[in-house]
Amino acid sequence: MRIITTIIAAIIMMNSCNGQNKQPVVRPATQANRFYTGNPKELRQEVDGFLARHKKGATYSNVAALIVPHAGYYFSGNVAASAYMSLDPKRTYKRIFLLGPSHQIWLDGASVNTKVDFYATPLGNVKVDRETAQQLVEKNEVFSYKSAAHAQEHCLEVQLPFLQRRLGEVPPIVPIIISTNNYEKLKRMAEVLKPYFNDDNLFIISSDFSHYPKYEDACEVDARTGKAIETGDVEQFIATIEANARSGMRNLDTSACGEFPIITLMLMLDKRYDIKHLMYQNSGDIDNHERLRVGEQGSGIQSRVVGYHSFVFLRQEKSEEGFVLNDEDKLQLKEIALQSIKDGLEGKPVTDFSSQISSSSPLHAKCGAFVSLHEHGHLRGCIGHFGEDVPLHEIVAEMARAAAFEDPRFSPVRHEELEDINIEISVLTPMRRIQSLDEFELHRHGIYIRKGYRSGTFLPQVADEVDWTKEEFVGHCSQDKAGLGWNGWRNAELYVYEAIVF
Repeated sequence: MRIITTIIAAIIMMNSCNGQNKQPVVRPATQANRFYTGNPKELRQEVDGFLARHKKGATYSNVAALIVPHAGYYFSGNVAASAYMSLDPKRTYKRIFLLGPSHQIWLDGASVNTKVDFYATPLGNVKVDRETAQQLVEKNEVFSYKSAAHAQEHCLEVQLPFLQRRLGEVPPIVPIIISTNNYEKLKRMAEVLKPYFNDDNLFIISSDFSHYPKYEDACEVDARTGKAIETGDVEQFIATIEANARSGMRNLDTSACGEFPIITLMLMLDKRYDIKHLMYQNSGDIDNHERLRVGEQGSGIQSRVVGYHSFVFLRQEKSEEGFVLNDEDKLQLKEIALQSIKDGLEGKPVTDFSSQISSSSPLHAKCGAFVSLHEHGHLRGCIGHFGEDVPLHEIVAEMARAAAFEDPRFSPVRHEELEDINIEISVLTPMRRIQSLDEFELHRHGIYIRKGYRSGTFLPQVADEVDWTKEEFVGHCSQDKAGLGWNGWRNAELYVYEAIVF
């Protein structure tokens, strides 16, 4: 019996040595009760309060990156919340890359936290993607691990409670501290990170802006820096930072403490991104507001301030023809469609929206569109136009009205139904003639069949509703829509197009 006990004990010790009972490594919340409250209930209330201030702001499903401040919540929480509220909480990411500057040590490179399994906050633990973190270190020597870069660093930790309250379940994070002014090293970082800069992942760049000029100077220098970021041009951003430094502005220590993480992000960009400035405040705004709120008399706005910007980087949705609609374009088209139906109910002509749309907007592009109306999940009308002869915003206005009042399959929409009507818009990219079904991709392409005066089409999303092969999809369109018979498509003209559906 003693021998068996000894063997069991030895096995337990071996398993322990092999790491089978290894406890997870947790980085503690070192900034709780410093940059934010350590009380979980109060923290939830504080973060939720900041987020609620921006509940009417736009949310986007195609967010690629955010630039967010990292000061104490009292000062920068409102601006940070404006960025986090742009995230769609229903959108899932595989992982989140957190990039920030070092406030502790100079690295002349980047430190990736490969040694912890979780980051703790008063709201719970956030998992670290140690596998991806280790891959970065192995891919290029510009990435390493330096414990001192992470132990007391606040710039990444303060982002986590906002993610926890906005997203609920936070995807695994990859914590990266960047500290080098070597442009070639920053380029190598961007090259290593760029394969991860895709639809699967979200990048969050942690940065405050001007430190510590007077209020008026901060507003001026931060405006210049913000405009440079909006261009997406990394050379212009760097030139602006350098010009700010040479300006002789009193007490200006830096115009972006996260300059190097921002450069790394901008080096990964191409023309497929829209950059939107969300909000600007500086610490003078907050201090002055709070004094006025509680009725205190002070000497006015503080003399030395820190600036806070928030930005969202949106990945454009492109068809194979390069046609792009961002979330704001889609929202504007939905509003145009709804207003057109409302005008029709009141007997008014179709409103001309052209003066409300910027001259560079894709809503002026000449392309086709379908407008579908659904009521309680059931089709209530659908009319479309294929022509490329009318601006998109006009087509949507006309098709919305036609779907509501002219679809012969349904009675006209009544005023009391309007609040139950859901509008779906399918914007059609330019049609492309094909010679073979090998060029047609089911679920991606719509098909348009034309022979003489007969024609018919199926939108791409029809394939999502039926269990047809490619040949069956085209055969049904030929027979049921164009009236050419099952095989009539074989000697007809075939065209494909894509639909941006929202």
